Amino acid sequence: MGKQTKATKKFEKRNLKGTIDRRKEFAKIKQRHQQKEKKKQRAAQRAQNVEDEDSAEDENTAQDGPDMNEDEFFQETLDIPEEKTSSESKAGKGKRKRNDVVGNAEASSSADEDSDNDALGHKDQLASLAEKDPEFYRYLQENDAELLDFDDNDDDLTEVDELSEEEPPTKKQKKTGADAGGDETTPDDVTLAMVKRWKSSLAEQHSIRALRQVVLAFRAAAHADDEEDKTYKYNIASPEVYHEVLMTALKQVPVVLSHHLPVKESSGGKVRVPTDSPKFKTLLPLVKSHASSLHYLLGRLSDSKTLRLTLQSFEPMLPYLLQIRKSLKVIIKSVASIWSDNSSDEATRITAFLIIRRLMVIGDAGIRETVLKSTYEGVVKGSRNTTVHTLAGINLMKNSAAEIWGIDQKVSYTAGFTFIRQLAIHLRGNITKPTKDSYKTIYNWQFVHSLDFWSRVLSTHCNSLLEAQNGKPSQLRPLIYPLVQVTLGVMRLIPTSTYFPLRFQLMRSLLRISQATETYIPLSAALLEVLNSAEMKKPAKPATFKPLDFASNIRAPSSYLKTKVYQDGVGEQVVELFSEFFVLWAKSIAYPELQLPVVVMLKRWLKTASTPSGNKNGKLNQALLLLVQKSEANSRWIEERRNKVNFSPKDRTEVEGFLKDVEWSDTPLGAFVVSQRKLRDERKKVLDQGRKEQEKRRTAQQEDEEDIDTV
Repeated sequence: MGKQTKATKKFEKRNLKGTIDRRKEFAKIKQRHQQKEKKKQRAAQRAQNVEDEDSAEDENTAQDGPDMNEDEFFQETLDIPEEKTSSESKAGKGKRKRNDVVGNAEASSSADEDSDNDALGHKDQLASLAEKDPEFYRYLQENDAELLDFDDNDDDLTEVDELSEEEPPTKKQKKTGADAGGDETTPDDVTLAMVKRWKSSLAEQHSIRALRQVVLAFRAAAHADDEEDKTYKYNIASPEVYHEVLMTALKQVPVVLSHHLPVKESSGGKVRVPTDSPKFKTLLPLVKSHASSLHYLLGRLSDSKTLRLTLQSFEPMLPYLLQIRKSLKVIIKSVASIWSDNSSDEATRITAFLIIRRLMVIGDAGIRETVLKSTYEGVVKGSRNTTVHTLAGINLMKNSAAEIWGIDQKVSYTAGFTFIRQLAIHLRGNITKPTKDSYKTIYNWQFVHSLDFWSRVLSTHCNSLLEAQNGKPSQLRPLIYPLVQVTLGVMRLIPTSTYFPLRFQLMRSLLRISQATETYIPLSAALLEVLNSAEMKKPAKPATFKPLDFASNIRAPSSYLKTKVYQDGVGEQVVELFSEFFVLWAKSIAYPELQLPVVVMLKRWLKTASTPSGNKNGKLNQALLLLVQKSEANSRWIEERRNKVNFSPKDRTEVEGFLKDVEWSDTPLGAFVVSQRKLRDERKKVLDQGRKEQEKRRTAQQEDEEDIDTV
């Protein structure tokens, strides 16, 4: 290596000296950590050697025991750590002496404490470096990230076993089992007197010590039915004690937490927890443990009342759970699962939804995104089993979920765009590369309910009246076009009569969007396709089936096809949807031109139906003829008022204000639609009442049969 020039030495002294010194300093720190690690490994090696000697001495005793391999023996007698060194894997078959076990534990504890202290000091140095020399800190991040990676915090929902170590051991806990090598302790039995004393301390003094005891007892109660052989500080001995511990924890723990850590909420819904308070560091392990127990309990409760109380206890704890994001995300998924469960009662599902909505209000963008994704996943999963009995619960779920998607429309737009794009990708893949059963990924209840859910979201938050009140368009409005295109593509994927019910379901979703957002969606062509199908053009054969319920079906059974029952049902749906489509624009100044092509096609169809080979379904023909007459009457009504205006089509403001003061129900077509809706509602009430009576009779019959079997 050549001699350094004077300029090089001067540049090094002026520009590189500080950087080189810092690198040397951090190299020393890294070397010191490596030496600590080597010392720890050597200590573990010495302890293992002593253990091997003891196992050799007790070999005869071990041979008298049951036959088992080394791993099984150690798993049964000792708590094996998750990470083992190579020397630890050579464990012997004998039992360890208690003194050696205790000595090893103390050595390990001492080493861990030193390591923790060093890690804390290292973190402080790194924090100081980030402030003094941010450029060098970024250099370390890019080239030596391992040196900076000392964050061992874990916010997962894990039990805080250290809580029990903070308490002085009782006489029972000081006793050790000979078979367990002195590691196991006997838990204390919780009595009603103990719970009463805890409740008094919590209510009168807001005692943190009593709070810790209740949290530990609640953890034992939550895991009371576990099959795993895991020891807790307390044991729940009776159902009465179990009930008291549960009620105390669910009702009083949030109250005590709010006393020591009061939550401040702004007018905008943002909450602030005093995280810089010394009490926060003391109570955070309790919050984690209690949240873990609550989460564990959610999936194992069968009583609706207790489940609602458990959910309600989450609500005041949400501001504290915002500080442990990983735990909160797991809890969100569990609560959303209960909300989307059709087997739960309505009150329980509403309670779960209130927690979800509360998180949307107080959470940041990351938490809100998690909530939105969990609700959408809940809608998809909860709508898999759709029947006439579950349909009301599914609609409740979709309506409630649609409401929270408007709280933060910026986050909602990003998430909604992603999910609608997924639906479009599924549809495109089915169109471009179809297989024999690929259509089943599209033509199922989950896909249909997903499209219907997005129609509810957009119709709720892109409502023209709501946008006028806010003075600006909704951020979700750009999603209307892609959703409509996907829905129209799904409708026409398989244009057979078997899937007419699915087509009608999706048309109602599009009508909802069109009505709320005042967006014109061409639906008449899809309805004319139904009328011009072979199912509706030819005479149908008689059948004695019950009318098909189009609200709870997306596929017609093959036995219904080409029957008069199915043809009548399809005809009713077509007339209803045509009238609902026309009435959306019954006040429009362009209604005469809008309805003219459709009316011409309907008249042509009625003319063909009157021929000898045409459809002789008098009920359908009469309904279509009445619809044509009402549409033409509405067209003439619009023309009479349009002839009196003095503005041209280019005057957009005047055109949009045409008949603004007139209610749609006052138009000729509107009055017809109102009367038809009343008739359908009355018919639906009669059918629902008949269905309920039939279910009662079936239930009574089953009970009678069970009584006979018992006798």
